[in-house]
Amino acid sequence: MRLYQQLVLFMLAATVLPLAAVGFLLLSRAEAELAARIDAEQRAQAVATAESVGATMMEVVDALARSAELIDWQAASDAETQGALRLLYGQSPAVSAVLKLDAEGRPLGAPVFRAQAIDGHPAFAPESLDRLVRSIPVQTLRGGGKGQAALGSAYVHSDEGRSAVAVAVKLAEGDGAPFAVAEVVLHPLEAVLRRRLGEGLGRIDLVDEERRVLASTAPERRGQALAPALSAHLLAPAVPLTERVRSFRVESPARRVSVARVPHGMRFDVLVEVDESTALAPVHGMRRTVLLSIGATFLVLLGLGALFTRRLNVRLAEVVRGAEAYGRGELDTRLKVSGQDELSELATTFNRMGEELEAARARMLRWNDDLRVRVEEATADLKAAQAQLVEAQKLAAVGQLGAGVAHEINNPLAGILGNVQLLMLDRGAADPDLESLRKIEQSAKRCKEITQNLLRFSQQRERAELRPVDLNAVVRDALSLTEHQLRGDGVALTSVLGDGLARVRADPGHLSQVVLALVSNARTAMLNSPQKRLTLRTGEVDGFGFLEVEDTGKGIAPDVRPRIFEPFFTTKDVWSNVGLGLSVAWRVVTEAGGSIEVRSEVEQGSCFTVKLPKA
Repeated sequence: MRLYQQLVLFMLAATVLPLAAVGFLLLSRAEAELAARIDAEQRAQAVATAESVGATMMEVVDALARSAELIDWQAASDAETQGALRLLYGQSPAVSAVLKLDAEGRPLGAPVFRAQAIDGHPAFAPESLDRLVRSIPVQTLRGGGKGQAALGSAYVHSDEGRSAVAVAVKLAEGDGAPFAVAEVVLHPLEAVLRRRLGEGLGRIDLVDEERRVLASTAPERRGQALAPALSAHLLAPAVPLTERVRSFRVESPARRVSVARVPHGMRFDVLVEVDESTALAPVHGMRRTVLLSIGATFLVLLGLGALFTRRLNVRLAEVVRGAEAYGRGELDTRLKVSGQDELSELATTFNRMGEELEAARARMLRWNDDLRVRVEEATADLKAAQAQLVEAQKLAAVGQLGAGVAHEINNPLAGILGNVQLLMLDRGAADPDLESLRKIEQSAKRCKEITQNLLRFSQQRERAELRPVDLNAVVRDALSLTEHQLRGDGVALTSVLGDGLARVRADPGHLSQVVLALVSNARTAMLNSPQKRLTLRTGEVDGFGFLEVEDTGKGIAPDVRPRIFEPFFTTKDVWSNVGLGLSVAWRVVTEAGGSIEVRSEVEQGSCFTVKLPKA
């Protein structure tokens, strides 16, 4: 990828993309907050409008009920009845007709109405009389008293697009009392809706249960049915009494709608609806502005990046030519240094590198000779290691042979021991041969014990079988194999074995090998020492059983102490299997979950401490 492309990607990653991400995140939050505020305002507006509509309708109903309650309808003549109906008719400009009905809902006399709208009173179409009568809630009023009023269902004049609702008032007491019914036209409520909408966006509709628009701030919608998507939301389960208003969003086109039920038991809903694109237009405008700003910024950055990279490429080309010269072996090539920027520092460093390369070439020629010598030495070390490996294999074969020999010796020893014991039974206490036979018995038992220990030691397994082991018993068995050799070399052996020592978790055979390796190392270290003392201690500390093997030998130098557990490492002039002993001991102890610690001073002796977890 070219430098210019990388620079473009860097500018995108470092400037444009973060700015765009932050900008759109802020805009998204602003849009969400604006939408939430619109919803809150819509809900408040829907509730307030519903209360205003309910209050306006209740004023008409209360006026009709109060007026009807003041008149004695049963004693009134026909002329007085007509006058009373006209009184009811004049209670509100929204009343278009008034009619008296009997208890069964049949008309009594002619209705009072105006054929044409005059002085604000709406006109009434006589053909609508039957629809007015059918919408009266007769059953609701039969059990009520005089002056009780009830709202009927709303209906729409399809020819005029005018909506109305019937208001029935009971004119006397008793189930057989007549009713007065008035048609209340709803389109005057549009003044209430427009007043509540004010200068806001969107529109407000008053709809009935059949999802028809009864009144609207857009009069052309009067009498129309709501869109199916909007009706589906209105047909949702009823709103709980504790929540008089709910909001939702409608697609195609996107709109935000809040619905509130008109109070006082009226079966009308107030819909406050606003187009989402219009409501969120400020945020959308800001988004377009941000996009344009980001695009312009990106173009400016591209232009500046092109100028910068062109200047940079010229200076880098000179560095490339110098590198190619070095590749051809022309280490005397130098770059021209100008300016005080990073490229000038690069040129200076490049020239310094050329000087160092020239010096390194000379050193390399000298190192070739040194390397040849070191390779020869490493080859010799490898041959020595190979010889050590052969010796280790010989030791393994010797161990197997020793196991076989011990097994073969063990059987004759058993016969010798048995015959000696039989001879001792035939001798009395004063027999001069009894003491000799007792010595023969002791020597045979000693030989048998040594061969048995040799067998246990030689029967090693590749994988450790960890189990509870008596550490003192293992130490005694191991010493039985080497105690004679130690005393033959003049080593004073001291065993300080702890009483009541808990068992440790280890493999008995492998642990014997560890003890023998440490004792053998100590014996070898004391061969030329004036004082030869070997001390073995066992005990417990911090939940571990421990074994200490301390000698008075030549000690371990600090520079070789870190390597004493490496396989085949030895400081002897002639290699022996001791070089493997400490390595094997370290592996055995660590496999058992323990550790080996070393304390040593040159010409003062060494102390190896083996710690093993308790069983």
